[in-house]
Amino acid sequence: MPKMSIATIGLMFIAGFMATNAFDFWGQVVSPGLGYANLSPHGLAKSLLGKFGLPNGDFAGYFFHFYLVGLIGYPIGWLFIFEPIWKRVLGVKFGWFVPSAVYGFGLWVFAIGGITSIAGLPFFLNFSGITWVALVGHVLYGIVLVAMLRLMAAKGRG
Repeated sequence: MPKMSIATIGLMFIAGFMATNAFDFWGQVVSPGLGYANLSPHGLAKSLLGKFGLPNGDFAGYFFHFYLVGLIGYPIGWLFIFEPIWKRVLGVKFGWFVPSAVYGFGLWVFAIGGITSIAGLPFFLNFSGITWVALVGHVLYGIVLVAMLRLMAAKGRG
């Protein structure tokens, strides 16, 4: 498990930034360009915030999704929860790609299966087109997050 330091926080922010941009590029540019659903993750964040009586305007939704989840929450989940458990249980025989994709799948289950229900939305959004676009987006997020962390570590920045 990495030590919490300014360098670790910086790595999390940079990797989370790149992964969130990949997620949003897929969900808001590529997917609709191919005729599939357009992701609006800030809408889920707005619904969740509203459920708890918190400010839930567009700014709050974008802030929650991009900064709190994409740059902080999900990277912390990888570095301090998922990766250490994965390595303890399964070791390193699967490399980095498989666990990063599994992590992204888990994020999808958490967000689209769990958070949507808490926010008062249909379970897995009734398995509509957005559900499957979100699956690809979350798996892509996991892969880009870990790839960036590894790349920066290889360059001596981690």
